[in-house]
Amino acid sequence: MATERYNPRDAEPRWQKKWAEDKTFETDNNDTREKYYVLEMFPYPSGRIHMGHVRNYAMGDVVARYKRARGYNVLHPMGWDAFGMPAENAAMQNKVHPKEWTYQNIASMRTQLKSMGLSLDWSREFATCDVDYYHRQQYLFLDMMEKGLVYRKQSKVNWDPIDQTVLANEQVIDGRGWRSGALVEQRELTQWFFKITDFAEDLLEALDGLDQWPEKVRLMQKNWIGRSEGLTIRWDVSEASRAAAGCSEIEVYTTRPDTLFGASFLAISADHPVAKAVAATNAAAAEFADECRRQGTSLAALETAEKKGFNTGLTVKHPLDPSWQLPVYIANFVLMDYGTGAIFGCPSGDQRDLDFARKYGLPVVPVVMPKDGDAATFSVDVDAYVGDGVMINSRFLDGLSTDEAFDKVATLLSEQTLGNASQAARKVNFRLRDWGISRQRYWGCPIPVIHCEVCGVVPVPKKDLPVKLPDDVTFDVPGNPLDRHASWRHVACPQCGHDARRETDTMDTFVDSSWYFARFTAPWEDRPTDPKMADHWLPVDQYIGGIEHAILHLLYSRFFTRAMRATGHVSLSEPFKGLFTQGMVVHETYRLGQGQNGQWVAPAEIRIDEIDGTRKAYMLASGEEVSIGSIEKMSKSKKNVVDPDDIIASYGADTARFFVLSDSPPDRDVIWSEAGVEGSHRFVQRVWRLLSEAAPLLKTIEPNPAKEGEALPISQIAHKTLQAVQADYDKLSFNKAVARIYEFVNALAAPLTAVAGAQKDDAYVAAVREAVHILIKLIAPMTPHLAEECWSALGNEGIVAQSAWPVFDLALVADNDVLMPVQINGKKRAELTIARDADQNAIQQAVLQLEAVQTALAGGQPKKIIIVPQRIINIVV
Repeated sequence: MATERYNPRDAEPRWQKKWAEDKTFETDNNDTREKYYVLEMFPYPSGRIHMGHVRNYAMGDVVARYKRARGYNVLHPMGWDAFGMPAENAAMQNKVHPKEWTYQNIASMRTQLKSMGLSLDWSREFATCDVDYYHRQQYLFLDMMEKGLVYRKQSKVNWDPIDQTVLANEQVIDGRGWRSGALVEQRELTQWFFKITDFAEDLLEALDGLDQWPEKVRLMQKNWIGRSEGLTIRWDVSEASRAAAGCSEIEVYTTRPDTLFGASFLAISADHPVAKAVAATNAAAAEFADECRRQGTSLAALETAEKKGFNTGLTVKHPLDPSWQLPVYIANFVLMDYGTGAIFGCPSGDQRDLDFARKYGLPVVPVVMPKDGDAATFSVDVDAYVGDGVMINSRFLDGLSTDEAFDKVATLLSEQTLGNASQAARKVNFRLRDWGISRQRYWGCPIPVIHCEVCGVVPVPKKDLPVKLPDDVTFDVPGNPLDRHASWRHVACPQCGHDARRETDTMDTFVDSSWYFARFTAPWEDRPTDPKMADHWLPVDQYIGGIEHAILHLLYSRFFTRAMRATGHVSLSEPFKGLFTQGMVVHETYRLGQGQNGQWVAPAEIRIDEIDGTRKAYMLASGEEVSIGSIEKMSKSKKNVVDPDDIIASYGADTARFFVLSDSPPDRDVIWSEAGVEGSHRFVQRVWRLLSEAAPLLKTIEPNPAKEGEALPISQIAHKTLQAVQADYDKLSFNKAVARIYEFVNALAAPLTAVAGAQKDDAYVAAVREAVHILIKLIAPMTPHLAEECWSALGNEGIVAQSAWPVFDLALVADNDVLMPVQINGKKRAELTIARDADQNAIQQAVLQLEAVQTALAGGQPKKIIIVPQRIINIVV
């Protein structure tokens, strides 16, 4: 009989409406079943979802639907990371209020996400710009302030003089503001900080317990926290230099005191007290220091920038040889925020120092060589030797290992004195710095403090929270509108009643995303959390998001959870038990015109022809040939973007979901291709055709697996596939699950065709129906609308989304054959595949027929055949 094609335009909205009306995915906090919390990193409401969103949320949805079927009480919420500069930029460019722009975008993206059929608990939805949310964030800030985890201090920041705001290190490109293009200035501003360094050791040590995190993410966090053990060494400023230096010594922190005999210079930050003393009387030094302050302060900026220095004319005495004097440079790669703001340069053992030394003609003395090296010939030319090894050219250290030399120098300098104190002291240092959260912008969470000339900094009383952002602001001039809003800014001091002013800085948006996972557990609660519910649901069992958030977002979330523990809002330390970082969605690029100046063309504007294995692209409108470029991350600038709405409208959400899950391992990039999408669409149509054609007969017979007879292979492959796909879902190996499901459908094609033709008996039909039930349950997490439609076509009660996961039969998944190694005189020569329940006589007869055995026997008889059932066969010749 002819069967209508599966129509996603009809089926998908219908099932989405059914799930919404029945509140299928709303989670009850009082449910007594075992909990499972799955969360994808929530999106910024830019206005449109992209294919990366489709992949990210499809993965999370598979986990949520699968765990729900396995009997867990699943929490799978959604929200919006909604504060930030893009909304203010839109306000300036489009004359629209940031709030209006943001909530319009949220409405649009919510509709798009719902069209994907995600099993989300929308009843818990919030945006971080909701007053209800940032009210509780201000509550947390005050609690952290009370516990001493918040403070203010003067801090160096990147300042954009046109946008009049602080820029993150990542927003400074070649010394200029990423948006305005203005030369960035280094300014000293009073900033608010969270004391993340209080937890540095704990944050580092606890990484070893996060065994469900990718190793690369744990390593990235370890490197960012950057624990190092070294020496703080005091270098005596030569007598002739002390007046100009303004001090008698310079303190340096180093992790490699073993390389002291390779030192050729000291380098100090432009903001080091010595540098400031020199700059006060030297215009060239002052100009160079200003140049240093204009570059970005990130480590990436320091590593990639050209290494520059200014010779101060000062010298210091070598701590191991006072007669040896080294020059002191102001250098653009040394920051006051790291260590002591001063380093000693050992060019042979550090590439940065080597580049600097070559530039300024400073000595390069190799002091460490590989263990198997020759001290007479070992040299350092272009590349520094940064490994461990054996000391050379180091006087009394020669021949020692680097570890032995470290200890010897540490002991020696600790016993020596400079002034009234030891010349050196062992010290543990961390690269991690406290988290500066002040931002000079409007669209962020207001910091709930008031500045009073009488009382100083006064926390806003909790009864006066929230401190709401005023709506009546303008963006017609640069800078923070809160600074210009007199009626909002000027208030009475809550302690003394005198005239005071509100803090006009708002919080870094990373704060908003550092605790949202806890708020989802009880978003209706008047306090930031319901501690009982937070402790019940947390940690998140499976967190999914991009590798680009491996450091800051995840590290800040780990800190915030500890801070919330300290303030009584949760009782745990780690927010995320399992972490998965998915790859990106990438696409070919296309250009109309020649070379790098060609105009980027969108995939929707071209057609691709393939003739004799050669692919060529042409403009749909004009027929002009288009150059096919490299495969890159989807981006608007290169126009290689595919709109999820177009894919869903053309093929349906299930096709889009199935493709992004099937093409490659989920932690790797997926290459978007029209052919791949069409292949997924054909699969969806094939499943529907096979099942719907057989449905009239299948629904008349109760499902029952076959234990013997003609249908036995059908039940065996069904249960084996169930066992394998279950394991794949447990490991998030979605692409492997897809491959097995393809094979399963291929195996079911002939039996379903036979059933549709009424060619089989009831026992056979019952086995096929049971196999079909398994297939529907397997595809339901990936293609939920198709699964519901097939389930309904078979006349089943209820919906798949609320039905239990099937249980595989051990008897049906057990292999009937066993592979037994065959040894001849104790050495393996062959293998025998035979029925698991074969008797001794059958095994002997079969093994004697093997070619390797017959060759060994050469027509004779074996002396002995030793059979260990289902294990091994040994023949003695």
